[in-house]
Amino acid sequence: MKTYRLSFGSCQIELGRQTRIMGILNVTPDSFSDGGEFFSFDDAVAHGKKMAVNGADIIDVGGESTRPFSAPVTEKEEISRVIPVIENLSREISIPVSIDTTKAEVARQAIKAGASIINDISSFRFNPEMADVAAEYEVPVILMHMKGTPETMQVSPVYGNIVKEIKTFFNDAVVNAERKGVSRSKIIIDPGIGFGKTVQHNLILIRHLHEFKSLDLPVLIGPSRKRFIRNILGKNNDKDINPTVSEIETGTQAAVASAILSGAHIIRVHDVKNTAATVKIIDAIKAADPSLIFRDII
Repeated sequence: MKTYRLSFGSCQIELGRQTRIMGILNVTPDSFSDGGEFFSFDDAVAHGKKMAVNGADIIDVGGESTRPFSAPVTEKEEISRVIPVIENLSREISIPVSIDTTKAEVARQAIKAGASIINDISSFRFNPEMADVAAEYEVPVILMHMKGTPETMQVSPVYGNIVKEIKTFFNDAVVNAERKGVSRSKIIIDPGIGFGKTVQHNLILIRHLHEFKSLDLPVLIGPSRKRFIRNILGKNNDKDINPTVSEIETGTQAAVASAILSGAHIIRVHDVKNTAATVKIIDAIKAADPSLIFRDII
């Protein structure tokens, strides 16, 4: 089994033998699923600690919504939302904290506050200085594929061969990162479920996630509560389902299980506790000894 080691400071996370869970902590008033729920400092810190207890391996803190058609917030506002939370969590929990941002200065301030991973949905395209920050602090980075911007990405996205096109995108993004001084050993790729994709595009990506293995990079995937799940489970696609209802969580766990079996190394989710149970079962299935089949036959 191919394994990878993410290094940040004196700490390491092994990827491959065990699926890792990234817990989503949106310190925003308008995220699609939990906007406003953890917007206050106390609520955000309490939720981050709860996710750590429930089995998260990484806490991903974001201060700007990237839901479809969302507008950006200022650098100053984003910093004011995330830095106090990161400072507290980095002291209080033993797992790494990542910063979900496309702004270089936000990432820099977050790392100084204790974050040790950069999660950039733009893959350094929105702010090229982000690569310089990642190289300077030698932190792991998550590079995600997105067609357009959060404001435009869901306006009739079209692909010829979606897997091939996204693989080409990542090849270019990795080359760009390496040119800026980011070590390949620090890079994680994320195909960007829900970011400029139709329902069918998302399903194809999850089913064919194994095809990204040829890039020889760890893969993160974030299907949690996404619109494609709500569309499939909804009786009327014109009327969105509340992302927090139990059916959507069940759908999320089905997508999580499929993604792990298809090759995902890290799963980014809202509900860490349920995902921890799914991960435990699917990892056990993957690790089952195939030699027992022949013993039973004999």
